[in-house]
Amino acid sequence: MSTISVNGKSLQTTHQTVQLVINELGLSQGRYAVEVDGELTPKSELAQLRLVEGMNIEVVQAVGGG
Repeated sequence: MSTISVNGKSLQTTHQTVQLVINELGLSQGRYAVEVDGELTPKSELAQLRLVEGMNIEVVQAVGGG
C-alpha cells in the first residue's frame, strides 16, 4: 500500500499506476491535465507510470465558458 497525495489530499491506495488512481477517483472524465511531482505528464504515460510512496499528483479539469 502506498500513501500519496492527490489534489492536496492524502490517500492510501493499493493501485499500482497513476491512471488507476485517477480513474477510481472519477478525475479522468472529460478534458484534464495531470501533474506528477511538479511535472506535467502526458496522458499517454499515466497507465505505465507506477506509484511511488509520497508521490504528489495534481489533476486539473478543463472547464469551458465565456
